[in-house]
Amino acid sequence: MKSQQTNLFCFVLVVLMAATTLLAGDSEKEAVPAAVKAAESWLGLVDEGEYGKSWEQSAELFRAALSKEEWEESLNSAREPLGEMIGRKVKSTKYATSLPGAPDGEYVVIQFTTSFTNKNSAIETVTP
Repeated sequence: MKSQQTNLFCFVLVVLMAATTLLAGDSEKEAVPAAVKAAESWLGLVDEGEYGKSWEQSAELFRAALSKEEWEESLNSAREPLGEMIGRKVKSTKYATSLPGAPDGEYVVIQFTTSFTNKNSAIETVTP
């Protein structure tokens, strides 16, 4: 069960966020810092338990894949065992104009190394 929760947690944090206004017209050099800021803000909602609000701020593609209730339920079961977020650092960023299963556009795949009270090191991936 714990393995399923970890896998689910990894899956649900690969999110296409609605940050296109931050990226529109930006060059790659400008898009990355804007995307990191948007991802950190979005993860802040998740850290605060504002799962419904984080779903509302996700991209339409993500919201079409699962309901708000499914998202909240998934995060409740995945995040609770981890405990509170202690710290988070950007591990890597990768600019892309094409991603599997997503329309062509401007994306930044961001990986964070995050520590929680019950898990010293986890990787979170967010794709604005």
